[in-house]
Amino acid sequence: MSKFKFPLLFKGFSESDKKKAIEIIKSGQITMSNITKKFEKEFAKTVGAKYALMVNSGSSANLLAAFASCNPIRKNRFSYGQEFLISAVCWPTSLWPFVQAGLKPVFVDVDLDTLNISIKDLKRKINSKTKVIVLVHVLGLCSDLDEIRKICKKRKIILIEDSCEAFGSIYKKKFLGTLSDFGTYSFYYSHQITSGEGGMIVCQDSKDYEILLSLRAHGWTRDFINRKSTEKKFPKMDKRFLFINSGFNLRATEIQAAIAYNQFKKFKVKKEIRKYNKNLIHKKLISHKKWKNQFTIINENHNTDPNWFGIPILINKKFSKNKNLYLNKLQENGVENRPIISGNFVNQPSFKLYKFKNHNYKKTLKNSQIIHDRGFFIGLQNHKISNNLANFVVEKLLKIFI
Repeated sequence: MSKFKFPLLFKGFSESDKKKAIEIIKSGQITMSNITKKFEKEFAKTVGAKYALMVNSGSSANLLAAFASCNPIRKNRFSYGQEFLISAVCWPTSLWPFVQAGLKPVFVDVDLDTLNISIKDLKRKINSKTKVIVLVHVLGLCSDLDEIRKICKKRKIILIEDSCEAFGSIYKKKFLGTLSDFGTYSFYYSHQITSGEGGMIVCQDSKDYEILLSLRAHGWTRDFINRKSTEKKFPKMDKRFLFINSGFNLRATEIQAAIAYNQFKKFKVKKEIRKYNKNLIHKKLISHKKWKNQFTIINENHNTDPNWFGIPILINKKFSKNKNLYLNKLQENGVENRPIISGNFVNQPSFKLYKFKNHNYKKTLKNSQIIHDRGFFIGLQNHKISNNLANFVVEKLLKIFI
């Protein structure tokens, strides 16, 4: 049982989710099989991608995106020592796979109204060494993707969408994650759909898909669509164990697929419930007698229909001095909260450990620092919350300023 009256997610697994998992365990087919393939196919069809590949986490999806983007088979690929742009408000595994694959990071500021990458700062920092742009769709929101895609097309830049917090969010009638070379998703607990652990990566190109298939499982040809045509090229090799690429073991289990697929079928209903819960808390907050503009609640922009991961909040400047004390009190009072991703990543010890080049970040990452200093988020539930629970959350949010 959660120690929080309002956790990030309450009872993430339904009884039907548990039943699906037990059915798989009883079947004895624990490793990736037919349910995984069916889920991948339905996922791709629903979001509008040609191909989808399930993996054991969203972080692994990002790892595949990075190493597929520099794979020798790929024509448009990056090389060791080139640069990639990424918003400073990011998660470690949005960043590190691309560093591990040989790219140098350049951090870009964000816009406060979307929490996402600033196109203005992106244009300032892009140069002849830039080969990849990694977008991190924060809490279900995004930037102006049309403008970013134009830039990438003109310069032949590889575009990656980290949609790990944004499954189900739509930009101009298209699902986030499908407007780039590779899009990644996470099914970690508290996400819009969850299998405890798990993730998905999508792409639109058949060759990219085959690269992903081989990289996911040891460089193997076992899951290839045109396996026989590939095997004919190597007549003297044991066809059962033919390795044509480098690789990892990033496969999900059939149990994860069964749970995630069961939740996936209901994601549109859950999306509307999350939206309802966010609006209910927001309305109650700003109409409360104790409301003194202590917060700014981030809302969607006109081009985005977000599937909210949580409620993003900025403590207004005059109330922000004791932010950590406030958030600790909020936790103690039963409302679980988190930083907005990892805050401004250049403040993290690992940034200093690797001695990345500093592009005058104190001056160019001002909004990212505001989010670091004043931002946090609270969760949303997949069931409609009561007025009493909404009132509880609002009371606790406002109480921390008394």
